[in-house]
Order: sequence, then structure tokens, then C-alpha cells
Amino acid sequence: MKIIQKLKNLINIIKKMDRKVVAVFLSVAVLQTISYYITSRRFFRVNFFPQLQSNPDVFLIEYLYWLIGDFITFFILAIIVIKFVLREKLVDYGLTWGDYKIGFTISGIFIFVMLPLIWFFSATPEFVEKYPHLLSARSNWGEFSIYETGMLIYMFSWEFIWRGFLLFGLKEKFGYYAVLIQMIPFVILHNGKPLAETFGAIAGGIALGVLAFRTNSFIYGVITH
Repeated sequence: MKIIQKLKNLINIIKKMDRKVVAVFLSVAVLQTISYYITSRRFFRVNFFPQLQSNPDVFLIEYLYWLIGDFITFFILAIIVIKFVLREKLVDYGLTWGDYKIGFTISGIFIFVMLPLIWFFSATPEFVEKYPHLLSARSNWGEFSIYETGMLIYMFSWEFIWRGFLLFGLKEKFGYYAVLIQMIPFVILHNGKPLAETFGAIAGGIALGVLAFRTNSFIYGVITH
């Protein structure tokens, strides 16, 4: 009987939980899992690479699969959740210019401060070996342009899922604590990158979160990132 009573208490607790917060957390978990297992380069290598390996652009196609696939996962699917599950407006999740005066001003300051640091670290062996990911893009301007366009699309969705969907989805319940919450998965997903970049993601994740929170828009994170 005690077990039954405990189960009833647990059910009552679950019923009282904030529906929106639960939906946002679960959605992020599902979308990140889709990204890792289905829209990843690993999935492409196993399921599509053997059929396309004779194509001279197969590696570029592989990266575009990942970049565009994650755009669909983190942006399109997240929008579907907002519109049809949460039934809320996209503008409430940062899909707006918001306070553009503050946004462009702070973005300009960020860029001014970060450019010298990026210039310095980009010349270190660890970064030279890592970027750009696509080796052929290092010597082919055409592939470089296509690759960077795909990266821009990817970054747009990357900023949206963390500084848009997750941050603003939790803003009402947690206030500025939502900035710290969205920073955690952001940093974890930098694991495996150069050490300086991963540590920088802690400060960067917080700074971009505050910027989004202050401007009510994730777009300035795209500009800065």
C-alpha cells in the first residue's frame, strides 16, 4: 500500500509540474538525440558514403548533410514544437530583432574585443589542425564558400536552439537562471574542440545568453558567434 501511495504522490507531483518547462526540456533532449544519431556526419558515413564515395564532392556533401540536417532539427522542428505543441508565438522565442540598438552595440563591442583573440588563437597549431573541418575547403575557394554558407545556416539554428528555444522557453520560470541552464549543454557540446575554445564557451555561453535575454533576440548571438 505504501508503494501505491508513493506512486500516487509521484503522479500528483508530475501533474503539478510546469507543462511548458517539461515540454522544452524534453524537446531539447529529443532534438539533440536526433542530431547526434541521425543528422550527424557519422550517420552519413555509415548510410550514404558507400554509395557516393565515387563523387569528387562526397566530403562536401557529407558536411552539408550535417549542417543542413541540424538546421532542420534545431530550427524547423523546434518551430513546430513552439507552434503546435506549446502554441506560442515565435517572437517570444527570440525570432525578432528585439532591442536592435543594444543588440548591434553590444555585438560590435564583442566583435571588437574577440577579433584580436581569435586572430591570435587561430594561428596556433591546435586551431590550424582543427579548422576548417573540411580539408578541401582550405585550398578551394569555391568549396570554402559553400562550406561557410552551410556553417552560417548551422550557426543560425545552433544559436536558436540554445539562446532562443531553451533560453526563452525557460525565461518565465527561471528568469536569469535560464542563462546558466542554456550555457551547460552549450559547453558540453564543445568538448573535443581545442581546450581554449571549450573553456571560452563557458564565458561565451553566458555572455551570449545575457545578450539574448537583454535584447529579447537570439539573432545577435548569430552575428557575434
